[in-house]
Amino acid sequence: MELIDSYGRKINYLRLSVTDRCNMRCSYCMPAEGVNKLQRKDILSYDELFRIAREAVTLGIEKIRVTGGEPLVRKGITAFLAQLAGIPGLKQLVLTTNGLRLVEMAEELRSAGVQRLNISLDSLQPEIFARITRGGDLSRVMAGIAAAERSGFPVKINMVVMRGVNDAEIIDFASLAIHKPYTVRFIEFMPIIKEENWQFLTVPGSEILDRIGERYAYSPIDLKELAGPAREYRIEGGVGTIGVITPISGHFCKGCNRIRVTSTGIARGCLFSNTETDLKPYVRSFDMHGLHEALRRIVTSKPDMHQISVRHADHSPISMARLGG
Repeated sequence: MELIDSYGRKINYLRLSVTDRCNMRCSYCMPAEGVNKLQRKDILSYDELFRIAREAVTLGIEKIRVTGGEPLVRKGITAFLAQLAGIPGLKQLVLTTNGLRLVEMAEELRSAGVQRLNISLDSLQPEIFARITRGGDLSRVMAGIAAAERSGFPVKINMVVMRGVNDAEIIDFASLAIHKPYTVRFIEFMPIIKEENWQFLTVPGSEILDRIGERYAYSPIDLKELAGPAREYRIEGGVGTIGVITPISGHFCKGCNRIRVTSTGIARGCLFSNTETDLKPYVRSFDMHGLHEALRRIVTSKPDMHQISVRHADHSPISMARLGG
């Protein structure tokens, strides 16, 4: 079975958040004062999240990315991941993490059936890293990346590039893909929390590639099945790859293949859409037919594109920790 939206796009990718809690406070993800924590009763149980995931796969979802908040702070996460990995028809199970708990958990995540990790890392300088994350410990993240490597994970590193904050490190990050089989992705800064003058912070993907090109020769590579929105390249002589994700300067909506479900059961067809559906009533009443139809409606109501541009930020403020990074 396939999920096809109103614009002919095949929807086969679910981003599933399991918690709004996080052990970092990244400046581009949440305001300095933080966000109000959700009540326990509002968070779906693992059984409820599993029902959504299983029904989504039945409908045609082939890839699930587990997100947060920080998914590794939720107790019992590895047992839940093992459940997901066992869903018939699921081709890829991946997880996004800030890496702080990977030293302790990398091996058990691998054993649970997680196939890939996306690790958020926005600076290789301890002071800058601490400033962006409001106190994060870079050494623990680097140790977590090493643990992920030892456990056999393909490592993918995501850097949100911000002008005047960490853009001086673009070449340093690209260099990581020369001697290590890393995938390093550069992500344009987005106006998630409605920050004033956010346009200044956004470094267009074309500029990122131009800066890399001044140091290294690179060439494009073909995207794999179920790949995300990045355009990927290989530096000449490198063993890893680099990629750019350009939601602002060159949106990829035409090829968008995803839907999102939050830890409270709110489903969206687009990160910046105000159209959403609460799946809690269906999963808590075991109404699988209702859940089936609700997921289909999310797909058919998916917009053709978001309306964010470098000139405008026409959306309500978003908490990525709550919506799912």
